[in-house]
Parts: sequence; C-alpha cells; structure tokens
Amino acid sequence: MNDSDFPEFRMGSVLATSFTATLTERCGDRVERIPVPHRLVDWLAVSGLIVESCSDSELRHAQELREAVHLAATAIAAQDPLPSPAVALINSCSEDGRAVPLLGAAGRKEWRLRSGSVRDALSVIAADAISIVSEERQGRLALCASPTCRAAFFDTSRGGTRRWCEMSTCGNREKKSRFLANKRAATSLTK
Repeated sequence: MNDSDFPEFRMGSVLATSFTATLTERCGDRVERIPVPHRLVDWLAVSGLIVESCSDSELRHAQELREAVHLAATAIAAQDPLPSPAVALINSCSEDGRAVPLLGAAGRKEWRLRSGSVRDALSVIAADAISIVSEERQGRLALCASPTCRAAFFDTSRGGTRRWCEMSTCGNREKKSRFLANKRAATSLTK
C-alpha cells in the first residue's frame, strides 16, 4: 500500500490530543490513521519525534497509549474521575522512555529521543498528556460536539468555548447539516 491509500493525519497544536486524533469518528465509522507500523513512524516524524522503525507490538502499545490518553482526557472534559488503568499506562509510558527536552533555535522546546525508539517517542506523548490532564498548561480539555466524532481536544481559545476538534472537518460538517435542516424546514413551511 502507498501512503496515499491511508487517511491523512489530523494534526493540532497539542501533541497528546493530536495523537488521540489518529483514531477519528470514534462514535461513527471509525477511521484508523495509523493502521500499520510505518504509519506510526510517519506520524511521529511529522510530530518531530524521529524513530528508526516500529514493530507490530510497538504499534499495538502506541494504540493502547492513545486510548489511555483519550480516556483520561475524556474523563477530565466530562469532570469524571480519572480511570486508574489509563493513568497507570500513561505513567508507565512516561517513565519508560529516554527522551530529553532541548531548546531549539526558534526558542521552542524540541525532543531528542536518546535511542530513537518508539518507546522514547511514547514517553514524550505520555509526558505531554500528563501536562494537559494535570492542568499544567493554560487551556481546557473538551470533547468535540460532533455526535460521531467526540474527539478530545485541548481548547486554548480566548473564551474557552471551542466546540469542535477541527473547524475544517467536524465544525463545517455540523454547520452544513444545520443549514440544510433549516433550509428544509423553511421550504416545508412555504408549501
């Protein structure tokens, strides 16, 4: 399969929630964006985490971390208690890697993966998840208002009222649906 045969990545500005977006439409027809090991390698590279390779078992472990982060973010957004198994997996992944933060030339934090392994990359994602779940950063965790998506995202908008994980996908789809429903309602009233 060519990379063009796979769905495009949906990238946001927050690493951990962008990672959870590698599985979209969670309440509809699910779209898996990292179905094979080399797609995880590609996603990590786009995210600035360069790894040498990925095995099937590392991909499964990454998908388990993704779901743990999604569960934790969903719990925080819904103001529910954090699920203990998700917390344990996030903590385990955070402890397991050997990555170090560095100051990049543009004054932004970059990560160096000491062994260039998926394990190191997952530790960075887990550490990022910890920083947003623990409310270390300015913003709030929220769930996409799309009934088929329900993705967790990190809202840093001024009023903290963002409704969709991405305006270009879920937001536009929902607004179009409302527009068409209103148009049909108006048409039925004039008949």
